[in-house]
Amino acid sequence: MRIGIVSETYPPEINGVALTVHSLAAGLAARGHSIDLIRPRQPQPHGDEAGIDVLELRGGALPRYPGLRFGLPAGHTLRRHWSRQRPDAVYVATEGPLGWSAMRAARQLGIPLSSGFHTRFDSYASHYGVGLLTPLVRGYLRRFHQRAIATLVPTDALAQELHAMGITNARLLRRAVDTQLFHPNRRDMALRADWGVDAATPVVLYVGRIAPEKNLELAVRAFRAIQRQVPQARYVWVGDGPARGALQAAHPDFIFAGVQGGEALARHYASADLFPFPSLSETFGNVIIEALAAGLPVVAYAEGAAREHLVDGVNGCRIASGDEAAFIDASVRLASNPALIRHMGRAAHAGVAGLSPEAVIRDFESLLRDMAEENLHEHASIAARL
Repeated sequence: MRIGIVSETYPPEINGVALTVHSLAAGLAARGHSIDLIRPRQPQPHGDEAGIDVLELRGGALPRYPGLRFGLPAGHTLRRHWSRQRPDAVYVATEGPLGWSAMRAARQLGIPLSSGFHTRFDSYASHYGVGLLTPLVRGYLRRFHQRAIATLVPTDALAQELHAMGITNARLLRRAVDTQLFHPNRRDMALRADWGVDAATPVVLYVGRIAPEKNLELAVRAFRAIQRQVPQARYVWVGDGPARGALQAAHPDFIFAGVQGGEALARHYASADLFPFPSLSETFGNVIIEALAAGLPVVAYAEGAAREHLVDGVNGCRIASGDEAAFIDASVRLASNPALIRHMGRAAHAGVAGLSPEAVIRDFESLLRDMAEENLHEHASIAARL
């Protein structure tokens, strides 16, 4: 099949959406499909990949997120492009101006289309002081995704939330993790030495956007509570974002490693000891299953990936949403107990060892093939009646 994939974020950008979309595109290409990838032009483009043809279009810088861009409207270009090389099905991963143009162009050309719900933009509004816009954002998301045949979501819980919002076409496509890349055996004592810690020093890790919607204030309070019990503990931050500068200035004892990817990211995970993740704005949270695969006990609210994969008291601590005291208490309890960290770390890796990227790609392929075949049958039926 020829499959169109439209995304306003993609490597070399490093974030959960970009990496998820890249995994889907590369996985389909590896199974012999031809991928028509459409994305905004980047100053440093991603390298060529077998089976993936890239059309880069105009974009603009995303405010407060250096290095990230959004696509500008491109309906005419997309209609012309897809008229010349018609895809069998299209997947739109992001809801920005380029995604909206792709949605309209595919519908006008009669190309079956699915969408992905990756980011809770409706919950972001309150974190940036514009909470009054939340109903408008939800209305936009509802109109956008209801235009698709299916809206792909990573958890049953999110499907139910979207249904309550009026998005009634949600369909489950689970996430996976590369358990060969993210593995406890990538623990790097030289990296720990760079952090100024020995084998017995607990290292707390944060991975993700350093931004207000990630509930960073609670992350800091939890670590300071850990420090009161274990004064030598260190906090390592991997990532970047609009809150990094202020956070770094206010907490000079924190270690900021910047954006990491691939094997370097895997070493950072495996070389730490505990992963408290306080965000309440995740649709899934890929970092949670990456941390588990690397053998880190996770402390997280019962949302997204934590609801699906975190077993309280086995591979970490699953906290009732919004219970900050319990989040802090669990973080301190784990950081103060090296034997419990090791025990839960073994269970963490074992618990996600069966999450197969190949199975996810097969499910995605099956969905797209069904859409394409149903579209062909519909057109054949219409032609037969004429």
